[in-house]
Amino acid sequence: MDIAKIDWSSIPWHVVREGVERKSFSGEGATVCLHRLSPGNEQMPHSHPNEQIVYILSGEVDFHVGEDVHRLGTGQLIAIPPDVTHYAVVVGEEQSFNLDIFTPRRPEYD
Repeated sequence: MDIAKIDWSSIPWHVVREGVERKSFSGEGATVCLHRLSPGNEQMPHSHPNEQIVYILSGEVDFHVGEDVHRLGTGQLIAIPPDVTHYAVVVGEEQSFNLDIFTPRRPEYD
């Protein structure tokens, strides 16, 4: 059996847009993605066919999901259903780090 093993520190940050960077890792059925969000990051409401589970590692964000806004801080999680428009706005002046799990996997992040 061939098992993938990786060290997060060896994965380079990919600039998504101003104020948003990511690094990701995929298995057969899911993708794990670390996002670094800066205050004032460019907002881009979007949706995708994947379920997305968001875990806030540090910082605070207002997560817009559909018509609702959820303030999330360190240690909090939210599940975003497939095909629902969403985006995050950093609260305060500190960067926020969130770990996302997407299922099914997102091959475009490989």
